[in-house]
Amino acid sequence: MNNNKPIHYISFFLLILDQIIKLLIQKNMNLYQEITIIPSFFSLYYVKNTGAAFSILQDNSSIILLISFLSIIILNYYIIKEKDITKISRISFGLLLGGIYGNLLDRIIHKSVIDYLSFSIFNYSFPIFNLADIGITIGVGLIILETILKKEVKNI
Repeated sequence: MNNNKPIHYISFFLLILDQIIKLLIQKNMNLYQEITIIPSFFSLYYVKNTGAAFSILQDNSSIILLISFLSIIILNYYIIKEKDITKISRISFGLLLGGIYGNLLDRIIHKSVIDYLSFSIFNYSFPIFNLADIGITIGVGLIILETILKKEVKNI
């Protein structure tokens, strides 16, 4: 049986760091204020998002809360039941859970998610996001990558 404590350590660390950064943004910036860090590329831009990624399900917090709670339950069930979780999966699940918890806490406390990272490349402005979103994205990406690599190894 694998030691799955690292999953919870990663998740907790990401949650705490995410909430500290969001608190600093709230305390030091006004809503919709933008601070340019690298002109025409990166800025801090304080916004609140009542939707999910790319503002989908805007103002449908009940659905998003339900999806978040179900995701947490399913991931934790898998973590408890699975006997052979790889190191990369532990990192993936830790990042994913930490990100989900971070944004879920925002939704419960603020009725929206605090976003602040704004990037523009070649005059395209990406949707504004936060550290929790990065955790979710990297966590999912690592899970997909590991799944693909496992299939390739089985096909050799």
